[in-house]
Amino acid sequence: MTDALYESSITSLPLIHKGKVRDIYAVDDQRMLIVTSDRLSAFDVVMPTPIPGKGRVLTAVADFWFRKLADILPNQLTGDAPESVVLPAERDQVAGRAIVAKRLKALPVEAIVRGYLVGSGWSDYRKTGTVCGIPLPAGLRQAEKLPQTLFTPSTKAAVGEHDENIDFAACERLLGAELAAKVRAAAITLYETAAAYALTRGIIIADTKFEFGLDEAGTLTLIDEVLTPDSSRFWPLDQYQVGGNPPSFDKQYVRDWLIASGWNKQAPGPALPAEVVAHTTEKYEEARRRLVE
Repeated sequence: MTDALYESSITSLPLIHKGKVRDIYAVDDQRMLIVTSDRLSAFDVVMPTPIPGKGRVLTAVADFWFRKLADILPNQLTGDAPESVVLPAERDQVAGRAIVAKRLKALPVEAIVRGYLVGSGWSDYRKTGTVCGIPLPAGLRQAEKLPQTLFTPSTKAAVGEHDENIDFAACERLLGAELAAKVRAAAITLYETAAAYALTRGIIIADTKFEFGLDEAGTLTLIDEVLTPDSSRFWPLDQYQVGGNPPSFDKQYVRDWLIASGWNKQAPGPALPAEVVAHTTEKYEEARRRLVE
């Protein structure tokens, strides 16, 4: 646990935002330092127990995807070394777990893309025959591949609040029809391209979340994290079966433990046992190894 970074303390730069997992500092008017901690959030609550090495895994996986998908859409990377913008004494806090990113105008929606019927989508379908208002054929089973990729946006909630699913009409009202259409098209293309690659590495990407921003010229840009075990549901291809909830490389193991513990999904979250921490660490690292190496 000594290797875990629960919270960064970069005193040489002003802190501009502390998210569920990331601490963001201003470098200058054009750039910011994003430090990915080892915090873990579940059900929109940050757990008190860190997952050692998690921030480095998320950073490595996101950097891999940013570069692999750069021909589809510009992204937030500047290419500047994080160690170059902090004091020498602070370099250990950023090594392998931080990026220097462009400062962009973040869009007020999360672009959720679903390729398989699982999670809240499965719950929605069982009740209504739809996923976020999108009608689907009858008779689909849990974890089944969807007839087509679905774009199901949500609003972005503050820490401690819950994201809210919205339909595409609401997304258009928030972004404008033209930008909403661009976001939907980009999100689906990014997901389908990544999902095809991941299959070659033995991973099914069941669903994921993208975030986008605009630069000064109004160019749509991929920001935040991308296709990590935190923002996506990864399943091992060789253990995939329709009709149940497949095992995963993401934090579903923690979610399952939390549900079984009887926790009421309200802050504060419970401390995680050592075996849950160890198993979760292994799952994150396996996802990185399969995708990146």
